[in-house]
Amino acid sequence: MFEQGHTRPWAERLPMPAADSMSQAQRAAAQALIDGPRKAVFGPFIPLLQSPVLMERIGSLGEYLRFDSQLDARVRELVTCAVARHVGNQFEWVLHATAAVKAGVSAEAIEALRLGRRAAPLAQDEQLALDLALELLHHHGVSEPTYAAAEARFGKQAVVELSALVGYFTMVCWVMNVAHTPVKGAEGQPGLEAFPL
Repeated sequence: MFEQGHTRPWAERLPMPAADSMSQAQRAAAQALIDGPRKAVFGPFIPLLQSPVLMERIGSLGEYLRFDSQLDARVRELVTCAVARHVGNQFEWVLHATAAVKAGVSAEAIEALRLGRRAAPLAQDEQLALDLALELLHHHGVSEPTYAAAEARFGKQAVVELSALVGYFTMVCWVMNVAHTPVKGAEGQPGLEAFPL
């Protein structure tokens, strides 16, 4: 079990409510998630269930960004890993590091990112997306050369979706970090350590 939030003492703050204690709105929101592509209530949706309308709206946004975005799966998964590393979120790291490698990102690049190093080797589109994501995370904006390169490679719509992907995963990671949402380790996928390593 990996601990979220790197704070002590550690305890899950917003666990899954017991079924018999859920409101009608919570039950409906949980069922909608189960009936959708996620097939279960897990990760950020556990604490978000405290606000079922918010959970549904965030779920719809994430569903588009994860499953319908113009961005290639490799790019989406790599950028999600960069966000998880930046905010120290175990759940998104474990889930998306495995998915990134399955989508075609090199395992060496993912391990370097986990350790807080420069991710390499990367394909050109992966590097461009990572450059944009890291500038946005570290500087709250993107330089003109990085923006121009990303727009030339991906187009305007995909750059907007890439920026929104960074914001979406930052948001859900923060919710889990605050809630101390636990995550079980994935076989062969180490979790994140708090910086400095």
